Amino acid sequence: MFGVVVVGIGTAGWVRIRDMLAPLQGSCAEKLIVRGFISRRSLGSQQGVSQISTEEALNRNDIQVAFICTENFSHEDNVRRYLQAGKHVCVEYPMTLNYKAAVDLWNLADEKGVVLHEEHIELMSEDYRQLKREIQGNILQEGTLHFTGGVLKPGSGFMAFSGIARLTWLVELFGELSVTEATMEEDSSKNYSKMTAKLRTADNKTLTWTEERGPDLRRAKNINFRFDSGTLTQIPPSPRGSVGLFMQDLIHFSSKLTGQVTPEDLQKEKKRILHCLQLAERIQQLCQK
Repeated sequence: MFGVVVVGIGTAGWVRIRDMLAPLQGSCAEKLIVRGFISRRSLGSQQGVSQISTEEALNRNDIQVAFICTENFSHEDNVRRYLQAGKHVCVEYPMTLNYKAAVDLWNLADEKGVVLHEEHIELMSEDYRQLKREIQGNILQEGTLHFTGGVLKPGSGFMAFSGIARLTWLVELFGELSVTEATMEEDSSKNYSKMTAKLRTADNKTLTWTEERGPDLRRAKNINFRFDSGTLTQIPPSPRGSVGLFMQDLIHFSSKLTGQVTPEDLQKEKKRILHCLQLAERIQQLCQK
């Protein structure tokens, strides 16, 4: 069994505790047992789990794993703290708000001989899986992915990082990308922001990724992918999965802890995550010129 502390008790942290208290039967997630949670607020017990201090979590021998579910800006420091203590770490995306820090954290995890896992539940959604099946075998000519949503919470980081789930979609669908240009529009009086990045595939096709946020914008992903065989303008409808996204990620992380993921698959995932963080950083640099 792996003893776990959950750091941060917002929506994601609460769901993490819930899923570990009732893991999918027969899955390796049954190997995780929650020992406590950490919060800046004094909350007492949550779902029957006790609140503990950071110092206690770092020093207890029966806690081998930390789930980092805090605001984006504090991910890096929290991950580093628990890796240095020799704990395995699962962190919500984005792992960090700059590329070099992520490389340093992965080097630290390797040095300590522990697992570092960045959650990417967007790749486990039925919408994404159906979209990937739909475009398989087609040759991209050009495409756009336009995301809209509400105002970001403070501490979310630059939009290329807070929206890295959409960038991850594009990399998983079309391979490694490069950034050719990026712009940012902002109207602070209206809490409005819009980031647009031009990306290029390995075979020189153009993808446009837009993140647009404002108080009156509903959450939606709009696509327009033109292939040699036709154009896809809507994400294909798909039934809801029988296993929740966070539970799927819990099982995936647990499979790493129990040695059930091949070194090749671990390296492939690490390469994709670092590539996306590097792209996000380059987009930020271009927008802030």
